[in-house]
Amino acid sequence: MARRCIVTGKGVMTGNNVSHANNKTRRRFLPNLQSVSLLSETLGATVTLRVSTRGLRTIEHNGGLDAYLVSTPNSKRSYEARRVKKRIVGVAAQKA
Repeated sequence: MARRCIVTGKGVMTGNNVSHANNKTRRRFLPNLQSVSLLSETLGATVTLRVSTRGLRTIEHNGGLDAYLVSTPNSKRSYEARRVKKRIVGVAAQKA
């Protein structure tokens, strides 16, 4: 499983640890990923996703998972997000 947020696209970054003696050793900066279960009103079920804490705030700011996925274009989303969006749009079309 990749260490990448499916909402923001944040991934692993690299840099240096720098000691007091100015010795440099490579290190990795990992994103703050959380496995969360988000409620989809359209599907009537929970969807488990791995998102960063910033991505979780973005989803909540936009009015929930359904509103966020429908309002953003597919070109900016990961494969998992596009798959969930396709399910949401399909169920919404059946209800209409």
